[in-house]
Amino acid sequence: MDFIRIQDKIISWQKIETTLQKVLQMRARGFSQQEVADRLSIDRTFISRLEGLGELRKGQSIACIGFPLSNKEEIQSILEKEGVEYILLMTEQERQDFINESSGKELLNEIMDLIAEVRKYDVVICIGSDERLKLIEGVLDSQIISIEIGTSPITEDKWMDPGKIREVLRSIRAAR
Repeated sequence: MDFIRIQDKIISWQKIETTLQKVLQMRARGFSQQEVADRLSIDRTFISRLEGLGELRKGQSIACIGFPLSNKEEIQSILEKEGVEYILLMTEQERQDFINESSGKELLNEIMDLIAEVRKYDVVICIGSDERLKLIEGVLDSQIISIEIGTSPITEDKWMDPGKIREVLRSIRAAR
């Protein structure tokens, strides 16, 4: 255990780290600064300063999921260059492999994990068939931007216009 002596005080570094982790985890789960401060018996302004100290960027966080795409690498490259934080793109073969390589229980757990991950983002760009887009819109709380690439069921890779994804990203940034 690391201790730091400051004049007549002994400070526990572990206690500081544990408290900071609790603060940030609670804030990430949606608690207000005041709720966290009240529950942990700390000053609300400390939480505000802590967030300011660790802030890397302001603005909407963006995720993109889409399948089945024939030009997956091209679209992924654009998304990466534009700073999209979470990207999950698949070809039809990758989608089939994802489905076939897991048991029903494993597949359900993986899908639930993916949903939980994507729900963390402010804006989710969804690329897929008409029915898949409706399903995703019903499951996610985020602002959804749907890009339809065909009617369900889609059984082969579809080409997506790279200009369309750039246009969507520009509109998101303009709305900030």
